[in-house]
Amino acid sequence: MTRIQPRNIPQRALTALTDAGIHPLLARLYAARGIRVKGELDTSLRALLPPDALTGTREAATLLADAIEAGARMVIVADYDCDGATACAVGVRALRAFGADVHYLVPDRITLGYGLTPAMVEIAARLEPDVLITVDNGIASVEGIAAARAHGMATVITDHHLPGDVLPDADVIVNPNQPGCDFPSKALAGVGAMFYTMLALRAELRERGAFTDAKEPNLAELLDLVALGTVADVVKLDHNNRILVSQGLQRMRAGRMQPGIRALFAVASRDPARASAFDMGFALGPRLNAAGRLSDMSLGIECLITDDPGRAMNIAQDLDRLNRERRSIEAGMQEEALIRLEGFDAGNNASIALFEPDWHQGVIGIVAGRIKEKLHRPTIAFARGNDGELKGSGRSIAGLHLRDALDLVTKREPDLIVRFGGHAMAAGLTIHETELDRFRAVFEEVVAGLVDPADLQRRIETDGTLESGYMSLESARMLDQEIWGQGFPAPVFDDVFRVERQRLLKDRHLKLELSRRGVRFDAIQFNHADGAPGDIRAAYKLSINEYNGVSSVQLMLEHFEAA
Repeated sequence: MTRIQPRNIPQRALTALTDAGIHPLLARLYAARGIRVKGELDTSLRALLPPDALTGTREAATLLADAIEAGARMVIVADYDCDGATACAVGVRALRAFGADVHYLVPDRITLGYGLTPAMVEIAARLEPDVLITVDNGIASVEGIAAARAHGMATVITDHHLPGDVLPDADVIVNPNQPGCDFPSKALAGVGAMFYTMLALRAELRERGAFTDAKEPNLAELLDLVALGTVADVVKLDHNNRILVSQGLQRMRAGRMQPGIRALFAVASRDPARASAFDMGFALGPRLNAAGRLSDMSLGIECLITDDPGRAMNIAQDLDRLNRERRSIEAGMQEEALIRLEGFDAGNNASIALFEPDWHQGVIGIVAGRIKEKLHRPTIAFARGNDGELKGSGRSIAGLHLRDALDLVTKREPDLIVRFGGHAMAAGLTIHETELDRFRAVFEEVVAGLVDPADLQRRIETDGTLESGYMSLESARMLDQEIWGQGFPAPVFDDVFRVERQRLLKDRHLKLELSRRGVRFDAIQFNHADGAPGDIRAAYKLSINEYNGVSSVQLMLEHFEAA
């Protein structure tokens, strides 16, 4: 069952924002999302938290500046998702602009797994690096860092994942979530951590006079990459992250972006002049992620670091093909999962753990997310790994910190999970296939003990009714230009409508004509084939439908129930 729940709107904040000249509709939306004063809406670069506020950036800058002056060779070890790819691209582009000798590697998801493992260090050692830098990984790589130091490499970790009980013995760690770091934005993505490290490095090089006879690199030119990785990794869009995303979007809309970003817009049939966070999360990000899921993320990184528009377009077309393949594989796996869950009463379970022998490791996270959305339960999907192991990818619901839940599983059963890591809403783990049933039982017990039963009921938070004067193209376009995402959700409204007409599109999408107080609206609910009653209460987003060059308001229904 789904419950529509209007958000609370603090009246004092609403009044303060309205009095400060904020559009009344936006003031209402902002107040409901925790904004109290107009200053929290400042997305200029001057409002960005300073680099030296992030623990480790000064030390990393000194180490890297010394390495550049010595002509040392650097190797970046990236992660195989969009955040890792963009973080790697930021590092490669910035370091090369600073005159560094820098190369990169990214582990194969299937054969090497996640992070800086000892096996990955052996591969990196073939490049004979003096400095090894991790991006979007490393905070859990205790053995990998030890192996790198045994090879005589200096090590710099840039990451944002939650640390374990023991930190790696790296020369420098830049991670807002490491113990002792007071950086206010704990939601910084991996690409954000690398961008901050490069800002600190530029400041260090500036102090050393490195740009006296050379033009100082403009790191703002990398903000399109920072914005893409931040949105695609679904980190919370706190004030600092909204600045990074806003600045990146402004550059995209103005046509100032990397050739690879421009090419990704083209293959996704999206207009960069109207770029939105939605484009990054649902058009560009998945195409980059497809490389890491089904092929080699080096393909995605090359798309982002090349300055040749033709090469960027060729790679983007390959990424688009991989994304179509990924969607086909995902659809088959999702269908298998739903068949297995037919007749499953989610009310009797607090969690779901699924495994099919032929599932693809690269797509299990997406399948877990789809099942989580459908059944509103923390879900882990497993696929076969190497040597009798299962690789799992989990997605959680509000109210359950998934990484903490897995940590509690290991405390209760220390030999059950081989390794794990992640965030509140997403995590990965490895177990032995023979332990699957035991894991299901222990995980269910842990989740049931942690989650509030009320959180197992799906809720759609809305911004209440939308006044007739705002049901317009002007309002829809205004909302499209704002920064919405994780922790700062896009507006959803709810109202009662009369259903005038309804029909199915392609046997799976419900198309409706609704009326409210004599005014009619087109509406659609995707992937919903059940008909609507005569009067409904609907939760919906205000959107723009473009057809044959004509733009009109369309309501995208999230959920409806009998009024």
